[in-house]
Amino acid sequence: MVTTRQKTILKLIVETFVKTAEPVGSRTLSKLLEYSPATIRNDMADLEEYGFLEKTHSSSGRVPSEKGYHFYVNELIDDDDPNMDLAVIDDLFSQPDIHRDEAIKQAMNLLSQLTNYTTIALGPSAHNSRVRKIELIPVTEKMCVLLVVTNQGHVESRNVTLPQEADTGELKQIIEIFNDILYDVPISQVSEKLHYEINEDKIKDLLAYNRQIIDAFLEAFTRFTQSNYYMSGQSKMLYQPEFSNLERVRELMNFFEKNDILKLVEHSESNGLTVRIGQENQMRAMKNCSVVMVPYELSENEQGTIAVVGPTRMEYQKVIPLIKYLAAHISKLYKDDE
Repeated sequence: MVTTRQKTILKLIVETFVKTAEPVGSRTLSKLLEYSPATIRNDMADLEEYGFLEKTHSSSGRVPSEKGYHFYVNELIDDDDPNMDLAVIDDLFSQPDIHRDEAIKQAMNLLSQLTNYTTIALGPSAHNSRVRKIELIPVTEKMCVLLVVTNQGHVESRNVTLPQEADTGELKQIIEIFNDILYDVPISQVSEKLHYEINEDKIKDLLAYNRQIIDAFLEAFTRFTQSNYYMSGQSKMLYQPEFSNLERVRELMNFFEKNDILKLVEHSESNGLTVRIGQENQMRAMKNCSVVMVPYELSENEQGTIAVVGPTRMEYQKVIPLIKYLAAHISKLYKDDE
């Protein structure tokens, strides 16, 4: 069982390491606490045995482990910090006549400035929506609009460019086939389903002669699964000591450029705060990073996500109250528009 004194020591180690990026020793702690270095060393040894601290090779000091960070987040920080100045956020959202999308974009920029980390706001995704009906509306000879009605009652639309030789009658047949084979299929699985069904004899001949049309539709369905998002402060990660290694920086920047970070953010818990630390992110580029996520409500059945990406040595005690406060403001934006 972790004692009250050990909790105090662990909290101080985490917060000192966050500020200095240097391992924390007992002598440093004894200057800040009323305990002797020997007492602190014993407690540090216990905390290391519990898996909350790790000893580095280059120093006699300790650094928090991923388990230690989680204990700190779950047990040792206060979300309602009276010293947190949130007035700048209130000022942003109190601007008269500010458009919702612009407010969210500015909020991500502000959050990045306040934390010095990368920030993301992810809008609703059609990823898990299921197909109910597909329609194709001609606009010009070469352009049409693909409409997909989902199980949530939403209508998703994408422009589709048609090949020059497209035949109206065959297009109608293809849409009928799509409605037959794609009913109740998650949009995220449409591409896989179509590739499989195209090989079935009953439709192979028809679809084979319309490969360009099928490819155009597949591209449109792929875009359905991509959420609207805002990202700010990608370069701020470069100023963290953890990313002084050039190869590590290159790997992380490539990760951001390919938008792979969105895959992590899309899988946040829907019922509240999610904190993924280090190896929990299951991607090599993120092994020295933490992702803190909070959902915000768009409607009764839809949610978006706000996320902050930083080093595992993140100022969690600052980030978590800020991100929760912003999520509440953004949720209110959507409610006010109803």
